[in-house]
This record gives sequence, C-alpha cells and structure tokens, in this order.
Amino acid sequence: MPELAIDAPSAAVPTAPISPAAPIKTASAAKPKTTRFKVPGEGNSAGISVITVAVLIAVWFAVTNLGWVKPIFLPTPQAVFQQFYEYLTGQANDKPLWQHFLASMLRVFSAFVLACVTAIPIGIAMGMSRTVRGIFDPPLEFYRPLPPLAYLPLIIIWFGIDEVPKVLLIFLSCFAPLALAARSGMRSASQEQINAAYSMGATYLQVIRHVILPSAMPDILIGMRIAIGFGWTTLVAAEMVAANVGLGQMVLNASNFLRTDIVIMGIVVIGVVAYLFDLLMRWVERKVVPWKGRM
Repeated sequence: MPELAIDAPSAAVPTAPISPAAPIKTASAAKPKTTRFKVPGEGNSAGISVITVAVLIAVWFAVTNLGWVKPIFLPTPQAVFQQFYEYLTGQANDKPLWQHFLASMLRVFSAFVLACVTAIPIGIAMGMSRTVRGIFDPPLEFYRPLPPLAYLPLIIIWFGIDEVPKVLLIFLSCFAPLALAARSGMRSASQEQINAAYSMGATYLQVIRHVILPSAMPDILIGMRIAIGFGWTTLVAAEMVAANVGLGQMVLNASNFLRTDIVIMGIVVIGVVAYLFDLLMRWVERKVVPWKGRM
C-alpha cells in the first residue's frame, strides 16, 4: 500500500512580543458615555415655590393697581384680602367663612370616605377576578369621562335637592379614579415575589395580604390624591343644588352679583384647602409606603 503523506508542521510565524506595560484596549475598558440629563429627585423645592407665588402676587398687584385691568374683571389683592377678613370675622353680609368651610368639608370628606370604603375593595376585586372586572369595568369606563354637570339633572330628579345629591355627585367623581387605581395597583407585584411567597408555604390570602396589597398601596394612595382633587373640583357643581351654605355656593352667589373679589377669595380658599390636603396625602404616602421608588 502506498504510504500516506503527512505534511510536516509549518514553521511558527514569529510575532512581536507584547510588552507587559502596554495597556490592552478592549470594548469594556472604553470610557462610558455620560449625559448631562438627570432625573430630578424629591429634593426640597419650597424656596422655588415661594418665589413663584411671590412673583405671581407681585404681577397681580402691579396689573390691578396700575389700572391695566378693570376691577370688575380682576380685583386688587387688597380687595380680595378685605373680603377674606370680613368673611373671617363675620362682618360680611353673608354667613361667616367658617360655616361655608365646614359645610363644604363635610360634603367633600364624607363623599371621599364613602368612596374609599367602596371603590378600593371593588378595585382590588377587579384586579383579582376576571368576572368582577367584567362586571364593573364597562360602567366605570362609561361614566368616568362624563362631566358631573351632565348627570346632575338626573341626580336632582332621582334624589331631590337636600344633602344626598350633593354628596352623591362628589362621591361619583371620587369613585372612578379610586377603583381604577386599586385595580392597577394589584398588578404591581412581580410574579417572582408571588412564587417566593408560595414556596415558603403562604396561603392565597396571605399572598394577597403580605405581597400584593403592599405592592398596590402606592397606586392606591396616588388614586386617593387624584380622587380628593376631583372631589374639590366637583364641589361647586354639587352646591348648585339648592345649597344655602358652602364655599361653592358662596362663589356662585357672588358671581350672580358680579362680586369678583368674593369669587376670587372663594377660589383661593378652595385651592389652598385642596393643596394642604394634597400635602397631607404626600406625608401619609411617605410614612405608609417608604419603599416607593427604592425597589
């Protein structure tokens, strides 16, 4: 048999020695690109807010006191403060401010508490059950975009003109955002957390209590903030129903007589109260869900 010819190994190609001092450039060693954009944190911006409010008041003072705008369209800050002082001390030809304030607070917060008691459990059930979601989702999505004035006449026809339609109108404005926020929050827990709880022997109710509900709390608290804002927004419409006391009624009654100083005073009071409650909700959110944004 002829012998198989096996090629001899070729001579090694000489290569230049690598100096140990020379750095080796790799893709991972390249300097990462940075950007100047940074997401703002939760730092204290109270100073900027105070300056902004001061500038707005200064512009308002200058525009009105220089006569650029007639008082019937925009009264001076002094006139608005004078009305606030007269209502606060009971010198105005109307009920004192504290009576209007307490009546509006009772209507808004009774409706808000009632909405929390009913909407949050329904939203949680919607997030847990496809059947419950199928029952409540169509009516919620139907009436949620409707303005309260659209169904106000029906509420008056069905429930009269006493306190029930006022509270009911505010309740409906708070209900939808609370239920939808609770439903959305039920999806915040990751599947890994749920599986880890089951692997440690947790029951179905324990998973809901210790895993899903804590994950849903940030969304529920945000829904509460949005709902109370909608409640105060609906206050004026609610107190159109034969009310004789309340901040919204005070504003509506003053607008009938072109008393823009009282109108602006009432708007400022409603806005300040709503803003203070929003600050309270932020404080509650920091205490109840301190882990928000840190996971």
